[in-house]
Amino acid sequence: MKALIYRGPGQPALEERPHPELYAPTDAIVKVTKTTICGTDLHILKGDVPTCAPGRVLGHEGVGIVEQVGTAVTAFMPGDHVLISCISSCGKCEACRKGMYSHCETGGWILGNRIDGTQAEYVRIPHADTSLYRIPPNADEEALVMLSDILPTGFECGVLNGKVQPGSTVAIVGAGPIGLAALLTAQFYSPAQLIVIDRDASRLEVASRFGASATIDPDQSDPLKEIQRLTGGAGVDTAIEAVGVPATFQLCEEIIAPGGVIANIGVHGVKADLHLERLWDRNIAITTRLVDTASTPMLLKTVQAGKLDPLKLITHRFKLDDALEAYRTFGQAAVTQALKVIITP
Repeated sequence: MKALIYRGPGQPALEERPHPELYAPTDAIVKVTKTTICGTDLHILKGDVPTCAPGRVLGHEGVGIVEQVGTAVTAFMPGDHVLISCISSCGKCEACRKGMYSHCETGGWILGNRIDGTQAEYVRIPHADTSLYRIPPNADEEALVMLSDILPTGFECGVLNGKVQPGSTVAIVGAGPIGLAALLTAQFYSPAQLIVIDRDASRLEVASRFGASATIDPDQSDPLKEIQRLTGGAGVDTAIEAVGVPATFQLCEEIIAPGGVIANIGVHGVKADLHLERLWDRNIAITTRLVDTASTPMLLKTVQAGKLDPLKLITHRFKLDDALEAYRTFGQAAVTQALKVIITP
């Protein structure tokens, strides 16, 4: 089968790989029908994720059709159309019992990281009963690819961890796909202001269309002064860091109001400074999280009810044969104006 392989920092490659086989009785083999590229995949290619070894098939998102199941799989059978979660969870270990599926003792974020992932024609899914979701009839499967990772991540790590509430003021630092996912799902809670900060004018325009009440380009105006102006000098109740670089985390520290929450989503490959000399008396909270995908069933219902439209996030489509071009397009988003790309094997 064809697969997109990580060969080392800056070295993606499209190669032929053996068809995956069942390893445990709880496994399933899924024929991938649609997958995508995540910002985390770009971090892997930069060498920021040491747990991902060269030779790994990348990708942790997608939808597909069950081809084969292990003897212990009871919830799915061959022919079922399924959503693949970016998190594999056994549902039984101590972490899973706490609802922290991302820290499952035999799972977590392993697809496209510790085991071969979804940017291929077929993928092995461990703990299939608790790591796949049945796709409702007549659902738009392309839209549901966004529920593998990006929408649960924006919602859980940004909106829920950030304690977004009705009437609150929220700043999202970074208008890439994950920041926009946080923007879309933050609107479940009717905040009074949703301010998006980014240097890309096209992404700020998208943010405005997606519901941002204000946008700020740091190259055009001082974001701290603009936040002060927009909030009457108070700062924001929730600052969502959706980039993963020191400068954006520091900006969140600067704009947070007393009693506020800084919710980190970004994948940080280098250290970021925490200025406790300024923050020690501000009653703020700082949260970090890897998505648990506990919200996926709710988001599925929300999409089915027409309350959330993931198709807004998709800008480009490719065949698996053109996966390297898909990576170039996604990685040069400032030029290509790419948000999420769909790859079809």
